[in-house]
Amino acid sequence: MYSQRKHPSRVPRKAGFSLIELLTVIAIISILMTVGAIGIGSLLGGKGITSGVASAESVFDEARSTAVSQRTKARVLIDVTDPSKPTYLRRMLVAYEELDNEGNPKTDQWTISNRGLMLPDQVYFSQNYSKKSLTSGGGLDKMNLNNVARDYRGEYYYYEFNAEGICRPPSTSDAVGSEKPGNATFVLGTGVREPNSSEPRVTAATKRDFGGFVIWRNGRTSVFRNPNQINIPENVSKF
Repeated sequence: MYSQRKHPSRVPRKAGFSLIELLTVIAIISILMTVGAIGIGSLLGGKGITSGVASAESVFDEARSTAVSQRTKARVLIDVTDPSKPTYLRRMLVAYEELDNEGNPKTDQWTISNRGLMLPDQVYFSQNYSKKSLTSGGGLDKMNLNNVARDYRGEYYYYEFNAEGICRPPSTSDAVGSEKPGNATFVLGTGVREPNSSEPRVTAATKRDFGGFVIWRNGRTSVFRNPNQINIPENVSKF
């Protein structure tokens, strides 16, 4: 039986991309990814802010869990003891209020539950833009931490969770005298500390490099997606 074979030159060729076309596509994708990364960075802040916000959220989660597990108050603390020290506006702690055998709080007895978190270099807690209430504003309360190891003694801003894990701003009351729910804000910014100055300073290159989150009544957090959500002005000069 005679079988007819197709000549190799007559076999149809499959369509494909040339090497030049593939390299062109890869180059375009790389450019788009670079532009996108720059755009996102300008909205959410630099790497230090992004890392600092993520780490701070984990500290708030720990404080909430500690309050619920210990059935007592727990606080997130931000060090404002000594402006000349590197921990100033950069060290965060979690502490909970000790209880006696009957479940009553001991006066001025707080236990530190972790070794503390240091925010990234040149990232500082913002005293001016972190608020007790998202709607009505108001600065945070301070406390003195005394009955602890010497390295941790001093003055701190704080956020408080009750035994149910609810974030409540201290010394805030509604019309009937009970505590009002929280919805506080936590804000970080990028700056520098010069040798002759103890307070961090916002530079021209970092004046909009801020980030943070809202702490809702249930203790959960929501990250700000843009400095405009934090009401950061165009010419901010201090934290």
